[in-house]
Amino acid sequence: MNADRPEDPQRQGLRERLESVLIRTDKATSWHDEAGRLRGLVNHEGYVPIRTKLAVEDLEFLADARTDLLRFAELGLRLLDLHQPRDAGGITSDTAHPILRCRSCMWRWPCPTFRAMSESFGSSLDAADPSLPESA
Repeated sequence: MNADRPEDPQRQGLRERLESVLIRTDKATSWHDEAGRLRGLVNHEGYVPIRTKLAVEDLEFLADARTDLLRFAELGLRLLDLHQPRDAGGITSDTAHPILRCRSCMWRWPCPTFRAMSESFGSSLDAADPSLPESA
């Protein structure tokens, strides 16, 4: 097996994206205490009367968003560590591009887990996410 193979650029980009999310989330301030205070300001229509309408559901989301995102990014990095390519050891006529299998699930590389992660996170590696508003 070839252990000195360079890192797959798509896999490296996905790792950098998840690490960036993890670092930014870790530096962010938790809204847990603020969401608790804002819950007391919810009017009879179910919103906090400030410049934007915050529903009770928004406050509940904001209260736990930092912790949830930290855990989610850590899970993504752990899955990325588990699902990585390795030389399948088969005979091939193209020695520069050997047959690869996932070292965890043994599916042919890229495995379904890596493809799902790449589709979910990797689509916005090079461009902004079109589903987000401009101010996001």
